[in-house]
Amino acid sequence: MSATDSAPSRSGPGVGTGAILAFLCLGQFMVFLDVSIVNLALPSIKDGLDMSEVSQNYIVTAYGTVLGGFLLLGGRLADTFGRRRLLQAGFVVFALASLASGLAQNGTMLITARGFQGLGSSMIAPAALSILTNTFAEGAERNKALGIWGSLAGIASILGVILGGVLADGPGWEWIFWINVPIGLGVAVLAPRVLPESVAEERGRPFDLAGAITLTSGLLLLIFTLGEATTVGWATARTIVSLSCVFVLLTTFVVIEARAASPILPLRVFRLATMRTANLSAILVFGMFGAMFFFASLFMQQVYDYTPLRAGFAYVPLAVCVAIGAGVASGLITKVAARPVLIAGLAITTVGLLLLWRAPVDGSYPVDVLPAFIALGLGCGMCFVTLQIAAFVGIGEEEAGMGAGLINTSQEAGGALGLAVVATIAYSGFADDMAAAGDNGHRIREAQLAVNHDAFLSAACLGAVALLFAILLMPKGKGSMSSAEAVANAGTGQGGTGRVGTPETRPDLGTPAGVDAQASQTL
Repeated sequence: MSATDSAPSRSGPGVGTGAILAFLCLGQFMVFLDVSIVNLALPSIKDGLDMSEVSQNYIVTAYGTVLGGFLLLGGRLADTFGRRRLLQAGFVVFALASLASGLAQNGTMLITARGFQGLGSSMIAPAALSILTNTFAEGAERNKALGIWGSLAGIASILGVILGGVLADGPGWEWIFWINVPIGLGVAVLAPRVLPESVAEERGRPFDLAGAITLTSGLLLLIFTLGEATTVGWATARTIVSLSCVFVLLTTFVVIEARAASPILPLRVFRLATMRTANLSAILVFGMFGAMFFFASLFMQQVYDYTPLRAGFAYVPLAVCVAIGAGVASGLITKVAARPVLIAGLAITTVGLLLLWRAPVDGSYPVDVLPAFIALGLGCGMCFVTLQIAAFVGIGEEEAGMGAGLINTSQEAGGALGLAVVATIAYSGFADDMAAAGDNGHRIREAQLAVNHDAFLSAACLGAVALLFAILLMPKGKGSMSSAEAVANAGTGQGGTGRVGTPETRPDLGTPAGVDAQASQTL
């Protein structure tokens, strides 16, 4: 047991931890709601602003690209300048950008405003998650809180699809954005009454500006390039040059971090086996889920001829099962550790994708879609929660923002990478199939079915790879979920590579000096 297992929860001024959790979950809900809320409203926005088919895609990608690119910087800024302070600033930026989005008179204004929404979200998400991990003691209490937090990611993404359809068909697409304004500003004003302020103990050390610039630039370019590759092609000069620039930027970042006195992302954290595997798995898991949500929506509308609103409501059972899976995972993970819970979640998810892969062109929702959605929801909830908890094993309180930024970046980058790869595979040969189909409606549906089947099978392969990583790389035993255990093992080279340092010599890892590194069990 780590020292934090028995430590009391730290609450805000005059409020309980339950109020803090509810407050933080509101921020989480807004961030993930806006990832998906515009999807079903895109046709209305396109017509209202007279946008082209190509430019409307940037309404989605502008938000996701800026969000993913700035998450790690946002987490480090939260550690340095105050987590509550950055959370408040993020909500203000998000609310004002939402107001500008609703008032946009053309596509350029809207895309720009969506980018600023992503910037606000990149400040909110890591700050809120780091406050949560610092508020709840490690163990069952934190696992329960992270279970609720993790389930909201899936639920909000699904409810965003439904709410987007309702608002677009009702008062108008502008309200998709305007609804955020009073909530965002209200949360920013109330934050000092609910949340404690916290900063890293080493905030006086110089900020790693060079590392921040190279990392953020590299991540922005990477996520943007991955999103564009499905349109311009992987073998084009544009994609190759962009990926080469990404490699140069991220390599430069690693060199800077190895020499920086106070790095924005200390490279030693990658020696923590549980945390390292959690982030690696998150890239694959969110790539799988990102592709699944995208193609499942197309599948129901193109193959089963659902309206956008009906397709949105078809996700409701999936959202309910995400909450159930998250609750099961948060209860199990303290008893049996992360590895078996993650393995079970990935196995269930892969089964769900294979069920969608087998759905016929003339199938029905109760028989061919609902069972898959139940499995996907349960697996999604179990994976989200497990990865969130495992990503903080060995991360000290003073670096909670960095840990939050890292796991969120893995999720965003993984989602972009997974969708880019799966879409490239799925749409290979699609143009020829559509040309051969001509005006034959049945053959057109079969061509669209083939695209979605290839996508679901490719996503299932990502799930299988993630499952293999979890089996081979995730540390075993409940001891692997203790921060003190993780750091002690990293310090002795067990479960990691190289030497991080013993608890006595590396207090910056948040480990009590009394831990005996040699007595720790092998991960």
